[in-house]
Amino acid sequence: MKISYNWLKDFIDIDLSVEQTANLLTNSGLEVENVEFYESIKGGLKGLIVGEVIEKKKHPNADKLSLTKVDIGNGTMLSIVCGAPNVDAGQKVIVATVGTTLHPVSGEPFTIKKSKIRGEISEGMICAEDEIGVGYSHDGIIVLPQDTPAGMPAADIFKVYTDYVLEIGLTPNRADAMSHWGVSRDLKAVIHHKLNTDLTLQLPDTTSFKTDNNDFVIDIEVENQEACPRYCGLTITGVQVKESPQWLKNRLQAIGVRPINNIVDATNYVLHELGQPLHAFDADKIAGKKVIVKTVKEGTSFVTLDGIERKLSSKDLMICDAEKPMTIAGVFGGLNSGVSENTVNIFLESAYFNPVWIRKTAKRHGLSTDASFRFERGIDPNITVYALKRAALLIQEIAGGKVSMDIKDTHPSPFPAFKVAFSPRRAQQLIGKTIEENTMESILSDLEIKIEKQNECWNLEVPPYRVDVQREADVVEEILRIYGFNEIETPEKFAFTPGLHDKFDKNKIENTISDLLSSNGFMQIMNNSLTNRKYYDYVDNQYIVKILNPISSELSIMRQNLLFGALESISANLKRQKKNLKFYAFG
Repeated sequence: MKISYNWLKDFIDIDLSVEQTANLLTNSGLEVENVEFYESIKGGLKGLIVGEVIEKKKHPNADKLSLTKVDIGNGTMLSIVCGAPNVDAGQKVIVATVGTTLHPVSGEPFTIKKSKIRGEISEGMICAEDEIGVGYSHDGIIVLPQDTPAGMPAADIFKVYTDYVLEIGLTPNRADAMSHWGVSRDLKAVIHHKLNTDLTLQLPDTTSFKTDNNDFVIDIEVENQEACPRYCGLTITGVQVKESPQWLKNRLQAIGVRPINNIVDATNYVLHELGQPLHAFDADKIAGKKVIVKTVKEGTSFVTLDGIERKLSSKDLMICDAEKPMTIAGVFGGLNSGVSENTVNIFLESAYFNPVWIRKTAKRHGLSTDASFRFERGIDPNITVYALKRAALLIQEIAGGKVSMDIKDTHPSPFPAFKVAFSPRRAQQLIGKTIEENTMESILSDLEIKIEKQNECWNLEVPPYRVDVQREADVVEEILRIYGFNEIETPEKFAFTPGLHDKFDKNKIENTISDLLSSNGFMQIMNNSLTNRKYYDYVDNQYIVKILNPISSELSIMRQNLLFGALESISANLKRQKKNLKFYAFG
């Protein structure tokens, strides 16, 4: 999961370096596997400046080339050979000086060198859009407004957005941390304990939300309340579907999400901001102005957003209108119900679906989406209305429109907290170290766990978004995460009974081989014993050991050799610019 450092600071006012932040998160159980510097334009336009073409004349040895004199400010004049048909004297242009590395839209980066082109010296390059990554046009060079000063950095014109992206290796149990808001909650707790600084979390303000009219009301009916405990919705009329503003595209692109249009981007933004998946329907395509949450007959045909016709199971929860299914609930949208460039009115959905239902449906159809990834692990059932208001206000800001029905909520009362009995004394025995009770209390309070003390027993109320904290041992783990596993000292002595091994010692042989290979520059790798079925397409099914309930389609069978795991390790390292690779593995 990718987390934007800039986005994180919207929730928590931290004055830490990105490295410090990454270390704090890793020590609290949210392991930061990689920190990447992000630029909205690759290379950040470094070395590119504004120049003025002072002189242009025909190249004596080439019909399609021109010789130019370009002033790049401070009286510096460059001789540049240019092949663009639209270059002319008096123009303000983008110049790549000698030594500048360009990152074109397609192809590999290249560095500008002083060279001779058909016998004439060229001390730079006058650039087109695609050559510097700001567009796709190659019809000619970029021509800037006349009042643009020579010598001005190109980065100041195109407003390069920079950020740091933290890639977190999220464990399946941490559904609460699958958003910037969730990560900021953990960061606040660990900063309070480790740095003794009590920061305040800041959620986006939704107090300005209001219903403008009730001109477009969609009825909501939930037939299967086990699969859908909560469903909320509203309509917004008069929206204008268009490209999203640059700030929104920058945020999404930084974490690897492709912008589509302002409505879809707004729902994706709230998903990654708060962890609540949303879906926007074209309200005019909802037959009977009614949304029904139900299952359909076994074998019903349904075409999903990717254009594939799928046969539905009677156990697939569907979002339907009065006539037909519209989406696979919590998993994937339908081809004919979503927002398009012609959409004017939308119905916005925010729901809490049963994780088991969503997980089984996603596995059944071999689908994995940002929404199903969260729903199948369990989201916060109490945030649905807030997220709906947040998304509605964001859509109104970037697409216009009026909220044209009151929010309908099928479960308006809050979902109860989990009750856990906790003994500080028993926790200390499990931890193996005495941690002061006031420290435990402070950590639990920072994690939004309410405490009611009754003698030596604490009755805890755990927020419903913490689906992984159901037992006393889970609470102990939470305390340890924030307190720090590294703060628990390793005992100086271990009691054990040595044994005599006269038989063949497999471990000793492996260790001897490992020592030999490692001393010669090899690194040992240990890969998952589960692997992807596609690696063994050449093997008959009778020889394949399949997993009945695989975690994902990429881990659906038992491996038959070590080759493909090793190749995956090589691929992962090459993607991170690690090229001198020598691996070995046992299996």
